[in-house]
Amino acid sequence: MLTSAEYADIVNRALTHIDLPDYLPGLYDPIRYTLASGGKRIRPVLLLAAGEAFGGELSDCLWPAVGVEIFHNFTLVHDDVMDNADMRRGKPTVKAKWDVNTAILSGDAMVSMAFKAAAGCPPMFLPEVIDRFSMMTMTVYHGQQIDADFETADAVTFGQYLQMIMGKTSALIAYPCALGALIAGASPQDVEAMFNFGNNLGIAFQMQDDHLDVYGDPATFGKNIGGDILNNKKTWLRIMAHDRCPAELAKAEAIADPAEKITAVTAIFDTLGLRDEGERIIGRYTADAISCLDDATLTPVAKAWFIDFANTLLHREK
Repeated sequence: MLTSAEYADIVNRALTHIDLPDYLPGLYDPIRYTLASGGKRIRPVLLLAAGEAFGGELSDCLWPAVGVEIFHNFTLVHDDVMDNADMRRGKPTVKAKWDVNTAILSGDAMVSMAFKAAAGCPPMFLPEVIDRFSMMTMTVYHGQQIDADFETADAVTFGQYLQMIMGKTSALIAYPCALGALIAGASPQDVEAMFNFGNNLGIAFQMQDDHLDVYGDPATFGKNIGGDILNNKKTWLRIMAHDRCPAELAKAEAIADPAEKITAVTAIFDTLGLRDEGERIIGRYTADAISCLDDATLTPVAKAWFIDFANTLLHREK
């Protein structure tokens, strides 16, 4: 198997070969900008790795992997609109660099591009690949709607939070793992095992993202720290703080000055020990993801690759 960096290089090269028209720059320039903005390519890397792990050809998996990456980037473009975010990966968002309407329309075009790329799989797998790709996209939309509903909810449980991130985040990790195995001709049991691996890994990944939004370094995280606090986002940190000291949290969230609000809410998280508690929960979901690999007929080398990938993702700083 290749390294994750080598898989990412394959995806990056493919992205540069996508033929985008020179006309209508208002539509296509934001797409070029978004796809060239970097990112870890976690999702297509997992699809390619899963395909190779089960004996598939990288060429068979490449365009579905590209499709997943294009769709993932679409979700970021629209998410930044919904969150009114100005920075992404250390650069202005499409919404900030252009405008909201541009972000909506260019994002819509990326969805079409994603499905076209996914259809580049071997014909024998096309119906199931498109079916699963469609399920992935709808699951993400469900998670995004739940997240939007949280904005007007007085309180959210940790279970509801998990339901949201299994849609909004985990689906974009679980389905690529399953798609790679599927295109390689793996058994239904192996496809399911890889899906479960990705689902648990996605939960850990999103919880880590929430953690980094408070405790990360802006220079490496690529976004301004405290954005979730300013938007009163129902992250696991806020949910736990609301459960344990709602009055104190409400007082801190009512502070008008952004910097003071971030400092006050973070102080509550610190007092409750949520930083350490969250790291333990993230570690548990990562361990659950790794245990799912026991249900897959992977070679020792392939299994070690996914274990290393999961552990590296857990200890990321951005």
